[in-house]
Amino acid sequence: MATNSLEAKQQAHELIDQLGPSQIAAVVKLLEVMLHDDDDELTEEDRRAVAASREYFREGGEGISFEQVAAESGFTMDQIRKR
Repeated sequence: MATNSLEAKQQAHELIDQLGPSQIAAVVKLLEVMLHDDDDELTEEDRRAVAASREYFREGGEGISFEQVAAESGFTMDQIRKR
């Protein structure tokens, strides 16, 4: 485990070197989101949707499982786990 910033960066580089192309793309996207998260302001429509969602769950509404989302999208959990 890295003990300082320089060691952490070196460890990150070593780990990235072990990733495949699609994994690298995912890491790049994650880093972009982490760095530019403040740039994306919620629209008023987004705020209303978030408020409605919170109210739905506060009133006892139930979500759906990831497994159900996968099935409705035509995937099996085995297919997802292999990606």
